Amino acid sequence: MTSLPRLDLHADPIDLTAALVDIPSVSQDEALIADVVEAALREQTTGFEIIRSGNSVLARTNRGLPSRVMLAGHLDTVPIADNVPSRRERDSAEGDVLHGCGTVDMKSGDAVFLHLAATIEDLAHDLTLVFYDCEEIAAQYNGLGRIERELPDWLQADVAVLGEPSGGFIEAGCQGTLRVRLTANGVRAHSARSWLGDNAIHKFAPLLQRLSDYQARSVDIDGCVYREGLSAVRISGGVAGNVVPDAAEVDVNFRFAPDRSVEQAIEHVRGVVDGLGLGFEVTDSSAGALPGLSAPAAAALIEAAGGQFRAKYGWTDVSRFSALGIPAVNYGPGDPNLAHKRDERVPVAQITDVTAVLRGYLSA
Repeated sequence: MTSLPRLDLHADPIDLTAALVDIPSVSQDEALIADVVEAALREQTTGFEIIRSGNSVLARTNRGLPSRVMLAGHLDTVPIADNVPSRRERDSAEGDVLHGCGTVDMKSGDAVFLHLAATIEDLAHDLTLVFYDCEEIAAQYNGLGRIERELPDWLQADVAVLGEPSGGFIEAGCQGTLRVRLTANGVRAHSARSWLGDNAIHKFAPLLQRLSDYQARSVDIDGCVYREGLSAVRISGGVAGNVVPDAAEVDVNFRFAPDRSVEQAIEHVRGVVDGLGLGFEVTDSSAGALPGLSAPAAAALIEAAGGQFRAKYGWTDVSRFSALGIPAVNYGPGDPNLAHKRDERVPVAQITDVTAVLRGYLSA
């Protein structure tokens, strides 16, 4: 029987990040890394209740402390792009950086959480750790959803910190996202006799003009400014090079501030396209997450980070926590713009800084 790779949770989180990156864990293939993380937590931490749910690993203390902080991170990555194993470059143009799949999204965040669980002795808060699977693929596979259905008591906390890359800033809440498919119908004809047809693609001209002219709303919530966006993201139509098409469709993506519900976002998009005579189908939606920075546990985290916070653009799993009534923030090393890239890399100083901030926040 092949022995498991061993993680040293007491090692520098930079080295721990490299060790995690060197364990391939593409979505739906997280069994090995989950085994390794579970074994390390059982061997190298004390006072934690530890359980396994599929390829997710959960651990928590129960010391009766006045508040509970959840640290959550996903174990999976996008497909590897010739960027495993990890590679450290100490003298790059960006300084000392660690390259590899998952260095940004989000094995550096996982490494910080694992290291702190093993090395903080005097906790100021009870602590829950959630390392989950299948975040990078369709929501139906997301390990947090399974945990919410099967183990809801494990998702209770006063504040949740999701280790998503945020460049070392606390990014509060997240935008909601809505995708709508708009369809147009016409009459097919030979393009040499186009007047005998009715071009479905041409019917999108007014829509595209409205989207081009759209004035995005900016909303300040708890000092975080969320800027909305409404964009055509896909257009499809056409039969052949000599045929006037009788059907076409456009996908529109609305990124909306978390003060709107999904239902309100749908009605807003309906209003934008009203009167164009297009078919309207919602194909995907996820609610945003309010920042909740006024909650005491969240305010204390902002203070520990020296007041460095901003709004989160894009959707993350903090929305799941917000729906459960838990204030949640994104906080982790790495530039989110480098996530999923072939040259994914993280400045190692950010790993050190995030570790120090969270150590100060979690320690009594």
